[in-house]
Amino acid sequence: MMDPLLRERHALVTGGGSGIGRAIALRFAEEGAHVFILDLNDEAARETADAVAALGRTSGWARADVSDARQVAAGVEAAEARLGGLDVLVNNAGITRDATIGKLAEADWDLVLDVHLKGTFLCTQAAAPRLRAAGRGAIVNISSISGKIGNFGQANYASAKAGIVALTKVTAREYARYGVRANAIQPGLIDTAMTRVMTPEMIAQRVKDTPLGRIGKPEDIANVALFLASDLAAFVTGTVIEVTGGRFM
Repeated sequence: MMDPLLRERHALVTGGGSGIGRAIALRFAEEGAHVFILDLNDEAARETADAVAALGRTSGWARADVSDARQVAAGVEAAEARLGGLDVLVNNAGITRDATIGKLAEADWDLVLDVHLKGTFLCTQAAAPRLRAAGRGAIVNISSISGKIGNFGQANYASAKAGIVALTKVTAREYARYGVRANAIQPGLIDTAMTRVMTPEMIAQRVKDTPLGRIGKPEDIANVALFLASDLAAFVTGTVIEVTGGRFM
């Protein structure tokens, strides 16, 4: 039997209470990782942490707004203390506030950029010294295919997700000498709360445009995150992997 891919690794997952973040947390735990959750939803974070614990791993959670540097610093410190170390960071927390450019409120532009892009920066900045100390750190940033193609009505979201790609590459360059890798995933249409607000007709059209012929599952993203966090990706850094079923290839 193969050893678990993340045996005794210590992972922090932002936005881990639901959707893609929850799927990543559980997949990591299945492969031997101890996992700490940062989320604004206390109940969801606790439920994920309990599910991780049920798999026999150390778990914990804290409420944190990733756009607030003090809350991020406290959350990272809590994660390290609870898990006994930190060597994997998944920047997944995110929101949407969709509107066309002409109707997009400045506050909604700021909010989405703050959560996605600033949040990824702050969490990376706070966690990187711990990952560097571990000597085998891995950062997995969740971008979006919207950051590549610029979805209609998502000027704020697409801009933030494109910025995450650039930030990933800078992180990879700056921390490679310390044994820390950084990579990004660009999900396509994935079955989460964010996409369930779409009409059945919209979903059907997007599935029709997807060569693999289905909507993605959070587990599809989790499996790629697992690869990037593990030693299977030991020579992979600064990359962007599209997980879209072939849409927009």
